[in-house]
Amino acid sequence: MKFLLLLLAIACVVSRLHASEDVKFYESFDEDFKGRWTVSGNSDYTGVWKHEKSEGHDDYGLLVSQKARKYAIVKELDEAVDLTEGTIVLQYEVRLQEGLECGGAYLKFLRPQDSGWTAKEFDNESPYTIMFGPDKCGATNKVHFILKHKNPKTGNYVEHHLQLPPSVPFDKLTHVYTAILKPDNELRILVDGEEKKKTNILSQDDFEPSIVPSKTIPDPDDVKPEDWDERAKIADPDATKPDDWDEDAPMEIDDEDAVKPEGWLDDEPAEIDDPEASKPEDWDDDEDGEWEAPKVDNPRCEEAPGCGEWKRGKKRNPNYHGKWYAPLIDNPNYKGIWKPREIDNPEYFELDKPNYEPIAAVGIEIWTMQDGILFDNILISTSEKVAESYRKYTWKPKFDAEKEKQKAEEAASSDDGLKGVQKIVFDNLYKVADLPFLAAHKSKLLDLIEKAEKQPNLTIGILVSIVVIILSVFFRLIFGGKKPIPKAKSETTKTDASETQEKQETTDVKDEHNGDADAAPRRRNTRRDD
Repeated sequence: MKFLLLLLAIACVVSRLHASEDVKFYESFDEDFKGRWTVSGNSDYTGVWKHEKSEGHDDYGLLVSQKARKYAIVKELDEAVDLTEGTIVLQYEVRLQEGLECGGAYLKFLRPQDSGWTAKEFDNESPYTIMFGPDKCGATNKVHFILKHKNPKTGNYVEHHLQLPPSVPFDKLTHVYTAILKPDNELRILVDGEEKKKTNILSQDDFEPSIVPSKTIPDPDDVKPEDWDERAKIADPDATKPDDWDEDAPMEIDDEDAVKPEGWLDDEPAEIDDPEASKPEDWDDDEDGEWEAPKVDNPRCEEAPGCGEWKRGKKRNPNYHGKWYAPLIDNPNYKGIWKPREIDNPEYFELDKPNYEPIAAVGIEIWTMQDGILFDNILISTSEKVAESYRKYTWKPKFDAEKEKQKAEEAASSDDGLKGVQKIVFDNLYKVADLPFLAAHKSKLLDLIEKAEKQPNLTIGILVSIVVIILSVFFRLIFGGKKPIPKAKSETTKTDASETQEKQETTDVKDEHNGDADAAPRRRNTRRDD
């Protein structure tokens, strides 16, 4: 009941926001897009759009339903949005339910149709003002912001790409992307409400190419003079090779000081035929060739310093210099790296504010290898607060629910993985307990292993105890245990039956703790054995 009331409250808030004058366009996809959005009739775009719920939610969106397809769909605005007056906020949600290995999930905010396009033929050539959103493939991983701006001098439209844009979140959750254009030319890019990029739209450094071109450009007709020398250093023409410089001298020579070790067996080969090998009975010399016994190490060489022909070792040749080159000196004719002269840029113009074209439609024109891309809550607003409210009431609840579900699934997956590791550990411990040299302690080991398996909170301590027992027995086998302590003879002999019984009980107790002559003495119990 509380959840329903929450949904009603959110719906009420959103409906009020939608009715605000600050909202120029809003698409929630609560209703089917058919009849309201236009799917491109261009034959290149074969991808099928669907009106589907976001996975795990009752919230609908616009779904990319097929892999490896081109998609194009457009929604014409009732009234074009002017970007030259006041603040403009572009915002939308997208969820990559199957991830995004290669493809786009961006929006295009299109110019009016008098610029030469129709909704039914919407494609990648349809003129847009701004392209904004995720794009990922290979080395490309960015949240695009591309402004298509008209040069007032030439009349040409040029794409200006934001440099060093934010990267695309790698998970499968719903994310909200926001671009804020301010009247003072400030541009801010938010991902999930967090600022990721801030710049001036007219910045010379943050857009490629910059919106305002440089005042000068290299003269395309300028040519480097033939006598222009770009070499900073040259070989010294007056240098000569020293008389004692031998270019043919080897890098290494025989070590004349080396002496053959005493006992070296010159006439013995390092390997000999295996004396125990014999030709197989089914060996056919005609088909298999002449049989040769396999080689084995020469046993006579094992005690000698070496076998076979002895050769001197090598040492560095003190007379080695390598190829001679004349030393480098400063080039007296060096003029630097040649560059064409600068001339006035015929396309240069001055600008106080960008000449934004109005937005008349919102389109999605993408190519993607993944399906499951879900678009939702597309907003064009003149208020940052309104956009923030949409994030709070339409995006945040979904994101939080998805995040909690993701954490639960990761925890479950981690538990399953840990259980699998624990099973392998305990299976091997049971096998170790069956080893013959642990036979005397098998019962105790099995008890400890079962206790560790049933009581996870004690597992580490018990495993340490098991390891201590195994190592103790192992080292006892290698180095030997303590010699049994001989029993002291009684100074007096008791003849009474009760005294004899008392002595026997005392001896049994001692045997239990100290062992007898036929058994290895037991270790004193420690806390790690408990």
